[in-house]
Amino acid sequence: MSDELPVRLAGARAPTLMWAAENEIEQAALAQLRNIAALEWVHGVRVMPDVHLGKGATVGSVIAMERAVSPAAVGVDIGCGVAAVRTSLVADDLERMPVLRSAVEQTIPVGFRGHDDPVDVRPLRLDRGSAAFWGRFGELAPSVQRLESKAHHQLGTLGGGNHFLEVTVSSEDASVWLTLHSGSRNIGKELAERHITVARGLPHNQDLPDRDLAVFLRDTPEMATYRHDLDWAQEYAMRSRAVMMELFKGVVERHFEAASVRFGETISVHHNYVSEEIVDGRPMLVTRKGAIRAGAGELALVPGSMGTGSYIVRGLGNPASFSSASHGAGRRMSRNAARRAFGGTDEGASEIAAQLGTVESRRDAGILDELPGAYKDLHHVIASQRDLVEVVAHLQTVLCVKG
Repeated sequence: MSDELPVRLAGARAPTLMWAAENEIEQAALAQLRNIAALEWVHGVRVMPDVHLGKGATVGSVIAMERAVSPAAVGVDIGCGVAAVRTSLVADDLERMPVLRSAVEQTIPVGFRGHDDPVDVRPLRLDRGSAAFWGRFGELAPSVQRLESKAHHQLGTLGGGNHFLEVTVSSEDASVWLTLHSGSRNIGKELAERHITVARGLPHNQDLPDRDLAVFLRDTPEMATYRHDLDWAQEYAMRSRAVMMELFKGVVERHFEAASVRFGETISVHHNYVSEEIVDGRPMLVTRKGAIRAGAGELALVPGSMGTGSYIVRGLGNPASFSSASHGAGRRMSRNAARRAFGGTDEGASEIAAQLGTVESRRDAGILDELPGAYKDLHHVIASQRDLVEVVAHLQTVLCVKG
C-alpha cells in the first residue's frame, strides 16, 4: 500500500513518480506517461492512484514544465472540479428524497440544457467581479464569440458525463453535506479544442511521440493567447460551481424549511487546470489533469463513483507529489465497456438496482457507464495516498443527480 509508494516509472526520461503499482495501471496509460516524460520541456511527472488513459495526456497526471505548457495536459473540460459544503442537517432529518431530487433537477439543468434565462447572480451575492469577467468575453478566441449567449445560459448548470449533484452523510458524525462536480461546459471545451489544434500545427511540435501532447512555448503569442483563454475558462468553471451550489442550497432550504438549515464554508477546487508554482526551487507551469492541489492544510473533496460516496481530505503538502493528490476514484472501464458489461437483457435494471442499493437517483440505461463497477475502489485510492492527504470525513451518498 502507501508504505511502498511512490514507485518510479521505468523507461521515463523525466523523473516520474507513481502512487500506484505499475501492474495496476493499463499498458496504454504507461506508454502515454512515458511519452509525456519524453518531452524536452518536462521537469517531472507525478501520477496519482486514480490514473487511467486519457486523450493526449493521462488522467491522474501532474506535469511540471519549464517554459512550456501542453493544452492536452489540462484536458478539454478546462477548470473541471468539485465543491462541497457542510449543512446543519443530520441523517435523521432526511426525508422525501424523491421529492428533493425532483426539485434539484427542476432548478439546475443537466445534460446539454441551460437555464431558460441566465441566472441573476446578485440575489446569490455572487456578482462581485461579474461585470468585469463577462467584459473579457470579447477578448477570447474569435472562434467562440458566437457562444456568449450560450455561455450565459449554461453558467450554473451541471452538464453530463460524470458530473453530479449529491446529498451525502458523514460516516463520522451523520452530518449532511452537499457536493457537486462540474466543469466549464461547452465554452471550455470549444476553447480547449481550438488551442489543441493550434498547438498541433506549430513547427516545434512536428516530431513529438504523440502530437496530442503539442505544447505552447513561453514568451510566444500562442502561449499568451492560450493562457488568457485558459484563465477565463477556469474562472467560468469556478463561478458556475458557485452559482450551482447556491441554487442547490436554496432547494435544500425550501425542502427542509422547518429545520432552518445553515451552511458552512464551501470547499471548491479545480482538478483540470494550470498554475504557476515553484517546483524544486524553480518556477514551473504545473498542469493537473484529474488531480488536485493538496497543499498543507488545504481542504478538498475526492469523490468516488456514482453512489459510493466521497472523502473530504486535508492536504499534507508533500513536495514529492508536487503537493498533489487524486481527484477521485478513476475509471477502470471505458464507457463503452461499462455499457456492455452492465447492459444485460433487462437494459441494466438488475445491475443498477444491485450497485446503487438505496441511493435516490434516476435508474435508466443512460447511467450504466457511471455505475460504481465502472470505477476503481475509492477506499483503495485514498489508502494509496496516505502520505499526500489525511481524511477529514467519509461521505456516503444518499441522493445523486446525474447529467
